[in-house]
Amino acid sequence: MSGELRNGDRPTGAQIARHLESVWAALPPTVKTIYARADAGFYCWEAVAAYQNQGVQFIISARKTSRLVEELKAASWQRSPRMDADGQCEFCYQPEGWGKAYRFIALRYQKQAQPSPADEPEQYQLFDTPAYSYRVFVTHMTDAICRLAWFYHPRAGAENLIKEAHNDAGLAAHPSARWIMNCNYFPLVMLAYNLNCWLMLFNREEDAKVDTLQHTTLATARLRFLFLAAKIWRHAGRVGVSYSDHYEEPGIFGRLMGRLRGITIHGQRFGPVLATALTG
Repeated sequence: MSGELRNGDRPTGAQIARHLESVWAALPPTVKTIYARADAGFYCWEAVAAYQNQGVQFIISARKTSRLVEELKAASWQRSPRMDADGQCEFCYQPEGWGKAYRFIALRYQKQAQPSPADEPEQYQLFDTPAYSYRVFVTHMTDAICRLAWFYHPRAGAENLIKEAHNDAGLAAHPSARWIMNCNYFPLVMLAYNLNCWLMLFNREEDAKVDTLQHTTLATARLRFLFLAAKIWRHAGRVGVSYSDHYEEPGIFGRLMGRLRGITIHGQRFGPVLATALTG
């Protein structure tokens, strides 16, 4: 996770582009392909241009404008058998101020008379017209509409990660009334959060796959590996830790500590700790 502390003002396109550059600079050189899915806060020419210049495969939720609504009304709509929508379409469109036209894809939902909350479609930054609600995206990718909508779907999971950082990592506990102090505090919290994520990757099963790997929250990791009943002892020049007989996961904890002790430097990089690389 990469981020920066900001005030409540909406960032400009130039600020968004600078933020994206800092994110890419933090990626390891082994990363060859980058995919991006972003909400409507990134819907601007500067972000799109930054993505394209970096060779990023992106999909961004579009914001409602009168010109875009006219494009939606004039588009050729088809049935959407693989989605929960009433129709789907795609068209080439150049928003005002953009340097070129891009592929836009859209799903629409016919409005019902006062649907109950349980009957409403999932909210993916829908915007409304009198007859329909729309989900609209701009993308540089060539996949089918249903596949792109499926790819964008997990983006909402980022909200859960932000919530976890707020509640469990203390992201919202700004320690100072001075802005610059809080700006320094923010990356420290992000570092702590990321270290927990890497710690859980170190402790995965050898045969784990990306598709089946489950996220372990910071609160759960603390209960399993940190907030443990134990006693520190010293004897004959040695210092050790004895854990309670009631600790349920000594094997998993021992595996984690063994892997951490096994970290070595090979040339300019760290050597592998697990024999099998994590793959999809």
